Amino acid sequence: MTHGPRGIFVTGTDTGVGKTLVAVSLVRALVRRGLRVSVMKPIASGSEQTPLGLRNADALALAQAANVPASYEVVNPYCYAPAISPHIAAKEVNLPVDLRVIGQCFRSLQAAADLVVVEGAGGWHAPISDAQTMEDLALSLDIPVLLVVAMRLGCLNHALLSRRAIERGGARTAGWVANELDPAFERRNENLESLFSLLDRAPLAVLPFQPDEDAALAAGEHIAREILSARTAV
Repeated sequence: MTHGPRGIFVTGTDTGVGKTLVAVSLVRALVRRGLRVSVMKPIASGSEQTPLGLRNADALALAQAANVPASYEVVNPYCYAPAISPHIAAKEVNLPVDLRVIGQCFRSLQAAADLVVVEGAGGWHAPISDAQTMEDLALSLDIPVLLVVAMRLGCLNHALLSRRAIERGGARTAGWVANELDPAFERRNENLESLFSLLDRAPLAVLPFQPDEDAALAAGEHIAREILSARTAV
């Protein structure tokens, strides 16, 4: 049995930056290494009505990659239909986010797994209520944070702001991942080098634009190796 943190919180520099791609790739890599892996998408907006109830595509993708069975309601306790900020969606249906409920779900998943991969919604300061943001959720779970940086114009500012916010809030960092969203991104190499310097470390992985399954899994393997190395070093 490994020691140290038994979860990873995946956040991003913004919404639509590839958090699900990174989280799913990491889960698959961990499963291939023989770990029992649970997943969680605590809060999701932008969901479809099904015969079983509202279902979010990101939460379903995570659940499909995991190898520890869990009910959808535990994986995604707060599921909202419109693709809008969760705090607005929660008000519209009068279903406010309760971090205690999320904590209970997380602990039940943690009890059955070696590691739980949790994907946030939006960026680090995305509101989940009038008084709380994703930062409050991540801190309540007390697990290291993996930052996904979208490689596009503005990435330097967004990455540095996010890194500083994560550290000032007192969260532990597991590292960062570069995700190449814009194939026409000018000065790609120079921006990547600048991120090395600004974030004080190289990325755990660099995902190419629209990676195939092999490339995504290779990136997941790099991330998994670093995370597991940090855990066993505790």
